[in-house]
Amino acid sequence: MTQDVIVVGGGIGGLGAALAMGRSQIRVQLLEQATAFGEVGAGLQLGPNAVRVLADWGLSDALVDCAAFPEALMVRDAHAGSVLGRLRLGQAMQKRYGHPYATLHRADLHALLLNAVQQQAPVSLQLGARVAGYAESTNGIRVTLEDDTAFSAQALIGSDGLWSRVRSQMLGAQPVRASGHLAYRGMVRSADLPLALRAPVVTAWLGPQLHVVHYPVKRGDWFNVVAVVHGVLGQGHGGAVGADPRSWSHQAQAADLFRALGPAHSELLAMIDAVSGWTLWALNDRPPMRGPGEHAQGRVALLGDAAHPLRPYLAQGAAMALEDAWTLDRLLAEQGAVSADTWPRLLERFAQARWQRNARVQQRSARNGSIFHASGVVRLGRNAAMAALGEALLDNPWLYAGPPEPV
Repeated sequence: MTQDVIVVGGGIGGLGAALAMGRSQIRVQLLEQATAFGEVGAGLQLGPNAVRVLADWGLSDALVDCAAFPEALMVRDAHAGSVLGRLRLGQAMQKRYGHPYATLHRADLHALLLNAVQQQAPVSLQLGARVAGYAESTNGIRVTLEDDTAFSAQALIGSDGLWSRVRSQMLGAQPVRASGHLAYRGMVRSADLPLALRAPVVTAWLGPQLHVVHYPVKRGDWFNVVAVVHGVLGQGHGGAVGADPRSWSHQAQAADLFRALGPAHSELLAMIDAVSGWTLWALNDRPPMRGPGEHAQGRVALLGDAAHPLRPYLAQGAAMALEDAWTLDRLLAEQGAVSADTWPRLLERFAQARWQRNARVQQRSARNGSIFHASGVVRLGRNAAMAALGEALLDNPWLYAGPPEPV
């Protein structure tokens, strides 16, 4: 079975890559190890940089149909409840960057992209396809599955996440980096919340060794709630000792979360109490990228979390995967016809265009985690800076004005 390009992984990054290449009429074989297409997780945030990508792909109306568009980002003290900072979103973000700030359920973004991919004739989707490895030659790539099925192509895009098999073969086995943080995830209907908590805003509550974020999804009918605390699975935080860190859905108990929050503000406790069920996820990542060779080598490129997994403290995980795919789209459109001989050079340009921006986002995301969870003098300094600098501290023009055009 021969295709122009093989994409491994059917998540947001993999579907974005398949859509980008399908737009250039490149034949794509997408291999997903799950037996059904879907997306785990709960909500996600898309800054104007990511919304721009979807708009360029003609998906703005589909986004409006499933997302919420909050009016502001509010940062509050998790214990005192005081407002530490505020960033206008809504029309202000639209005016500043040309696109709004969106919040939506991860499954809705996945379905939106899958629907777009299924309308691209050159894209073939195969489920239950667990990749065993690949072999690269001067003329192409051969990918073999665990059941010995083989596919040939001119290039390979590994979009198979943090635990990527494509990455392991390209860069060698490298252990992931444990953050020591756990994310409790839950959803609640807006109608089940007190009126004070239904405002269409992203609220981030900051406390020592913890933070909680909640925001509307599904056109405002639901709220996504994520609470991040310091801890280890099975040691006072659900799951079990030695539980698989790859799982997004360890069982969690609200009592463990309440104990970790401590004497939190009444509105925050009301939001937590309104969630009827929680799952638990251990946060892991990798060190920031150190060069283009960690993005692409020869006929193989890594995209999204396979290349640059992010901690969620800048809300850019899905956005960077979409930006990667958008950059690939731009390079293909610029080059026009692509042959077996031109793929290595195109992927090299992709890597050069993306690695530094992705490394910067990785660094900022990790740093934000330390700032969010600060205590003592650092916490006091953070609060003073927010009070003095206002929106200038919370806005990210270098990020939201992207993605940058490849050169």
